[in-house]
Amino acid sequence: MQPFKKLAAITLGASLLISAPVYADAGTYVVKEGDTYWNISRKLGVDMQALMDLNPDKHYLNLYEGLVLKLPAAKPAAAAKANTTAAAMASAAASAATVSTPQGEKSYVRKLTAKASAYTASAEENGGWAGLDYMGNRLAFGTIAVDPKVIPLGSKVYVTGYSHPGLPADGFIGRATDTGGSIKGNRIDIFVPQSREQAKKFGFQEVTVYVLETP
Repeated sequence: MQPFKKLAAITLGASLLISAPVYADAGTYVVKEGDTYWNISRKLGVDMQALMDLNPDKHYLNLYEGLVLKLPAAKPAAAAKANTTAAAMASAAASAATVSTPQGEKSYVRKLTAKASAYTASAEENGGWAGLDYMGNRLAFGTIAVDPKVIPLGSKVYVTGYSHPGLPADGFIGRATDTGGSIKGNRIDIFVPQSREQAKKFGFQEVTVYVLETP
């Protein structure tokens, strides 16, 4: 869901197994209308997580025109090596942990319990951005909104444990490509291609989320 205008989309590329490295300040960037951490990182060729780490006081939900961001320098060699090691550890962990899904056995890198709700493509629920997720994609079955600090945006997930006639009874595999102002901590919002009245019947439910892949 899009909570309000001038929101910023963000993907967290840091490993789940180690803390984020420290980056040096390599200049500044003045935010333009419509900028997000996502497109700034692509435009300038900088690491998204490094950009976020260097600007902890600039919340991703409130980037606005004229705001000055610090830009990260190249990643230190030691940090790069640590990330490589962590990625290898994550890969090994994924190979050891599997879950049965409608598409067969899938390996996962993380499992968590979350409080879930449901939302639709209506403009009222998306801050005027009807039909689009936080990264600019069309809302579709399988889209979930997450707290990027808990589940990195762009992650492939398997969600199960809910009960709702608008969703498969045995769970579904989707993508964490959306977020929202009320989605904090172990909270997710599941997109359903239904009316708002039908979505409200979902209420709040405890679900299990398996993070199958991270960006």
